[in-house]
Formats: sequence, C-alpha cells, structure tokens
Amino acid sequence: MFDAASAQQGQTQEFAAKSGPVTAEMLAPLEHPWKIAVLPGDRLLITEKPGRLRLFENGKLSEPIEGVPKVDFEGQGGLLGLVIDPGFSINNTIYLSYAEPAEQQPENATDPGDPRVGDDGPNSDVVLKGLAVARAELDGTKLKNVEVIWRQEPKQIGRGHFGGQMAFSGDGKLFITSGERQRFLSHDPTTNAGKIVRINSDGVLPADNMEQGPKNTRRDVWSTGHRNPLGIAFDPATGKLWIHEMGPLGGDELNLIERGADYGWPAVSNGDHYDRQKIPRHETRPEFTPPVITWTPVISPAGLVFYKGNRFADWTGKALIGGLTAKGLVVVDVKGDTASEFERLDMKMRVRDVMEASNGDLFVLKDGEDGGLLRLRPHEKDARR
Repeated sequence: MFDAASAQQGQTQEFAAKSGPVTAEMLAPLEHPWKIAVLPGDRLLITEKPGRLRLFENGKLSEPIEGVPKVDFEGQGGLLGLVIDPGFSINNTIYLSYAEPAEQQPENATDPGDPRVGDDGPNSDVVLKGLAVARAELDGTKLKNVEVIWRQEPKQIGRGHFGGQMAFSGDGKLFITSGERQRFLSHDPTTNAGKIVRINSDGVLPADNMEQGPKNTRRDVWSTGHRNPLGIAFDPATGKLWIHEMGPLGGDELNLIERGADYGWPAVSNGDHYDRQKIPRHETRPEFTPPVITWTPVISPAGLVFYKGNRFADWTGKALIGGLTAKGLVVVDVKGDTASEFERLDMKMRVRDVMEASNGDLFVLKDGEDGGLLRLRPHEKDARR
C-alpha cells in the first residue's frame, strides 16, 4: 500500500468504485506533474511545471528531454499543457503550453492586492508573462525545430489562471484554453485571455474564424467569457467540444462549447468572489450561455478525457475529470448536449490529469511537489480480459 503523501514506485493501493475495487500502482515519482500525452505503444510524455518534459517507457522515467522552451515557474505557471499532433506517427510533432516571461521586463514593477481574488496585500509575483504554445519535433531525448505558434496577448504582471489545455478537432484545428489571469479580461475584445482559441496546427489562423467566432474580437478567439479552463476534450460519440473551468468561491463549471458563444465570466457565476462579494447568477443573464453542470462545493477540475475502453465498463463513453479539491476522479455521464455526475472515485489525493491507456487502463497524475504517475486498473478478479 502507499501513502498518498509519500508514494513510492511500485506500491499499490485500492479504491472503491460503484462497480468494484480499483487498483492503483505508483509507476514513477514526479515533481509538480501537470499533463500526460499517450504515444504509440503506451509510451508517455509528461510535463512537470518546473520546466521538465519526461518520457516514460518500459517502466522507466527518462532524464529531462532537451530543448524545452524557457518557462516561468511560479505559482500556477510553468510548463503546463501537452498534446501530440494527429499525424505524430509520421511527423513526431508535439505541442507544449507554458508560462512565458517577456523578454523585456518592466522596471520597479508592482502588483497591488485584489481582494476579489483573495489577495490581502501586494502580490510578490511581478514577472510580466503569459501563456505560449510551442510546436516541436520529438527526436529521441531532445526537441528540435521548436517554434512558438501562439501567445496570450498582451502579457500580464502576476496572477495565475493561465489555462493551457489543448485538443485537436476532427478537422485538425488546435483548440487552446486561455485563462483570464485573474485580471477579469474575459470580456475584453483586445486580448485572447479568458477565451477558447482555435488555430491551425502551424499557428496560422483559420480563414473562417472571423465569421464563426464572437463579434468584435480577435480572430483567434472561438468563445469568450471563461475564467480558468483546465480541461478540454471532444466527445467521440458526437464530436462536440467540452471544457471545464474553475469557478471562484463556488461555481466550478462544465461547459459545452459553441462557436461565438459567451459563457459570462465575470458578469455571471454560480460562485462569489473570494472576498464574498456577490456575483449575479447565470439565470439572471440569459444572454450568456449557461454551464451544463456547476459544482458547489467545488471539485477544482483538472484534466478531462472521454473514456473509450471497457476495462471500467460502467465508465465507457463517460467523461473523466481529475479533481484537485475532490481528491480523485469525477465521472460524468454525457449524453448529447446534457450531462450529469455519475460517481466519484475517492483517491484521497489531488488528481491533476487522467488519460486512457491502449488497453483501457487509466494513467493518472498525482498533483504536487511529491506527485507521481499512477496506473489504475480494475481489481484483477473484476477486470475484463
């Protein structure tokens, strides 16, 4: 058995699901892991926020891969999202998102506290930075031809809420979740912060973005009114795009994304500001697209995947969400445009990400400085062969 706070490689633990026990094996310790990408043959790429990209294969964790762009590791920032190109088996191309510091930093920068986001005094993080997405080719244990293809603009001083999750649509467009940096920028048409972004895989803007996205806004924007979206996935059954985002004090959301839609933040929320200032609820402003699910108490959602396997038969076709506050997996039954929570797998640890193995097992990231990579499988007597 392993203790959630100090798990060691090879140790196992069991958790209780509706359908029976689930066995978790610790595969490797990691420091602040953030995102998994599953490569052919169940090789894994994993980001660690301090700026390390690692390969896990044949039961071993590699040394950090060379060529990762410089990241600003502070608070919620660092090396974040990761997705592989749909043609990876041919082009070995991957995409990384990260907090990128500006080349020129302002002198004597300050950031006074904002009680709405829980700051009682000045913010010590005064680095000018923003989310960036880079494309690169994975060549063994190094990256080559690294190129930044998209940036959050303009960069901001301080704050978290980078977003940074990515997913490819069936037609090869890259969707990026861009957080609002706790600056309440989601309705500012001059910035792509607080938005869902859609670009081509080379960073060029699709020709139809302007006619399909929100009016009077940047051409890379697909939808607006988002806070801190930390999960994105297309439902394979319908092709519809789903995201989740953290609410403030209450009001985490699961949203069905439509082009040009406005999801309301910060004009509406089912939560309140951290200083207890009230925010109008979604039902008071019908011009905004409401969430399909809201959670209060919060689950602090992180990572999202639609489960296609049958090893966990009760979960087939359902959405699996990592829970930081929920400390486990939140399983959501999605049917067309509707969704409802199905169950929770209580793992007693902050879960940062979840992805599916080729045989239907699950890879999970335990969050934190003492984090790690786990593999979940049904208890052997319950597993389908």
